[in-house]
Amino acid sequence: MADLEDFTRMFAPEYKADPYPLYRKWREAEPVAEIAPGFLVVSALAEATEVVRDPAFGHPQPEVLDPATRHPDDLVDAEGRPVVSFLGLNPPDHTRLRRLVSKAFTPRMVERLRPRVEDITARLISDLIDAGSADLMTALAAPLPVEVISEMLGVPMADRSRFAEWSHALARALDPSFLVADSVLEEAGEAGREFNAYFRELAAERRRDPGEDLLSDLVAVTDQGDKLTEAELLVTLTLLLVAGHETTTNLIGNGVLALLGTDAGLRSLGDDGALAPNAVEEVLRHDSPVQLTSRVALQPTRVGTTDVAPGAQAIVLIGAANRDPATHPDPDTFDPSREPSRHLAFGQGIHFCLGSPLARLEGQTALRELAIRTPTLHLAGAPAWNPTITMRGLSRLPVALG
Repeated sequence: MADLEDFTRMFAPEYKADPYPLYRKWREAEPVAEIAPGFLVVSALAEATEVVRDPAFGHPQPEVLDPATRHPDDLVDAEGRPVVSFLGLNPPDHTRLRRLVSKAFTPRMVERLRPRVEDITARLISDLIDAGSADLMTALAAPLPVEVISEMLGVPMADRSRFAEWSHALARALDPSFLVADSVLEEAGEAGREFNAYFRELAAERRRDPGEDLLSDLVAVTDQGDKLTEAELLVTLTLLLVAGHETTTNLIGNGVLALLGTDAGLRSLGDDGALAPNAVEEVLRHDSPVQLTSRVALQPTRVGTTDVAPGAQAIVLIGAANRDPATHPDPDTFDPSREPSRHLAFGQGIHFCLGSPLARLEGQTALRELAIRTPTLHLAGAPAWNPTITMRGLSRLPVALG
């Protein structure tokens, strides 16, 4: 039987480039594995979907922080508990906050961004063509979503480089707690406090002088008199920053690397990039930007044939579940023409990613325009991977034209 040591071994640096053979062995041996008392790892798609959709699973109630060790700028409620985003809440709190945020984050608003996404992508790719070679992560994959989310929130151009630094620090702290060093948590805490201080000031400006941006909408959003508190607004903005930047950067980088690994390269999307929507879904399935998520059993329940007691923690291995051959034929092959199939890259159930339409728009635009304008793009060196576990993405992707 697998144990915690076996689980952590899968995330060792030597497996970073390709953890999927280990995922496959794990899934085939124990689709639902109890690696320690009250600690499950779920790696098959059917059972993983059960966990993320079952209302018997949720998130633990935040514990009251000790005032003696609490930082003065930490966001806490009246009882001293950390204020968390709706992604870490259960109903009815989750329902209330997500409903408020969704009023400002609508499909119509995302579609309104399409011309800007296309303009930003075109400019970045033109710069890449002029250079002839570049690190695709810094040339396109990172700046595109940073510029988009910054414009959405009305962040001045001069401040946008700070976004990337804060986002990277926060993303590193998303890994399972037993795999995160104290120094990483400290850096993330400091990034969060700097982020909160910045947006307190910017939100105050939007209250005085609203603009046509998402931050102004979130400041003003109301539902029968119910509004976001300042702490709720700040944690929501943090969520939008990390989810709107890190995941889409990884989607684009992972997608380009996968396409360049096919025989036809970017040409496999067709002369007009017509297969870009299929390719994005295949990237999300084949090499998901989010590799795992976790839930806690709030009441007695079952996963597959396994009984789960209240308080048990379940880690869902999204990267393993998305390559389950029970649902995806030939799952380890990247096929950009594959018809879109079920995957967990955006989650399922009440926590399904609110920003998925925007991520898809940015990913499709980037891959399509690269296929049209740089069909001869090829690798010009060895890719390098970020050390994070929950978020899977490249730190470097050298490419060249010709």
